[in-house]
Amino acid sequence: MSWLDDLDDDEPAFDEADIRVRPNPKANRPRTKRRPAHADARIARVLGVDRGRYTVLVDEDLPDEHQVLAVRARELRKMPIVTGDRARVVGDVSGDEGTLSRIVGIEERSSLLRRSADDTDQVERVVVANADQMLVVVAAADPEPRARLVDRYLVAALDAGIRPLLVVTKTDLADPTVFLEHFTGLDLRVFTSARGEMPLEQIGAALEGHSTVFVGHSGVGKSTLVNALVPEAGRATGHVNEVTGRGRHTSSSTVSLRYRGAGGSGWVIDTPGVRSFGLGHVDTANILKAFTDLDEVAKECPRGCTHLPDAPDCAIIEAVESGRLGANAAARLDSLQRLLETFAARP
Repeated sequence: MSWLDDLDDDEPAFDEADIRVRPNPKANRPRTKRRPAHADARIARVLGVDRGRYTVLVDEDLPDEHQVLAVRARELRKMPIVTGDRARVVGDVSGDEGTLSRIVGIEERSSLLRRSADDTDQVERVVVANADQMLVVVAAADPEPRARLVDRYLVAALDAGIRPLLVVTKTDLADPTVFLEHFTGLDLRVFTSARGEMPLEQIGAALEGHSTVFVGHSGVGKSTLVNALVPEAGRATGHVNEVTGRGRHTSSSTVSLRYRGAGGSGWVIDTPGVRSFGLGHVDTANILKAFTDLDEVAKECPRGCTHLPDAPDCAIIEAVESGRLGANAAARLDSLQRLLETFAARP
C-alpha cells in the first residue's frame, strides 16, 4: 500500500492552478538587461557639451553634413562623453529647430587626453577624445612662462600617445630663447608668435589632417590664436591681471572647430585655460617610451632603475657619458630626467 492510499477521498487534492503568482508591479513582462541593437544608428562627431546637451556633427565630410542636438541614453549615464568622441546617434537627426536625438553608444577611441585634480588623485578626468596632436600655447611674458606646467602638458600628451607641439606667443615682449632651452633634446616642434606676426600659415599646415587639442595657461593668447585660425570661432578673449600676473578664464567650455587650410582641413579643439594639470593617472613607463633611443638602452639598466641623476649603474647615464649615443644625447637625457622628476616628487 502506498501513502496515496491513505489519503481521504474527501480531502481536496493540490493543483497548480491554486498557486498564486504575484504580478510584476512594473510591467507585464519580466525585466531584461538586453538593449536594442540600434542598427540604424548614425555615426556623429561630438563638437561640444553644454549642460547635458551634446552638439554633434552628422554626415561628416559629406555635402549634407549638419549639426544636431542630442542627449545621452540612460544606459550611458556613467560613461563620460567628451568633445572629439565618435557617437552612435538615433532619433531625429534632421537638425531642425526643436528636435533632439539620442546618443546610444560611443565608438572605440584612438586616444584619450586626461588630467586629474592633483598628482595624488588617481581619478582621471577625460579632457578630449581621439586627438592626435596637442598644441601647447605659452606666452614669453605677461604672464611669465611656466616651464613646469608645460612639462605636465607634455607628460600627459606622451602618456596618451599624442604628438606635442609648442607655440610661444608675445615674443615681442620678451626673448624666449632661455625658456626654450628648457626643452632642448625633446622631439618638439616650436612656433614663435609676436603681435602682428602670427605664423598662421606654418601652424595651419601642421593642423591639416589632424585633430589638435589646444591647451595653455589663461591669458597666454590661446583663444586669440584660435580665432585667427578659425575666424568664425568667436572664442572669448581676456587680459592678464596686472597685480597677480594671472590670466582671466575666458573660454569656459571645450569645443571642436573645423580648420580649413590651403592644403586641407583639420580639427581645432579649444579647451578652457588652466593653471594646474594633475598627473595622478599617468603611467611613468610611457614617458621613457617617447625617447626611443634611450628606451632601447634602458633595457640594460638594473631592475627598478629610476634613470635619475643619482641612479646607480644606470645604463642610459653611462651610455651618454661615454658618447655612445651621440652629441645630442646629453640634452635628451636631461629632458627625460626633468620629466621623470615630476613624478619622483609626488607624495
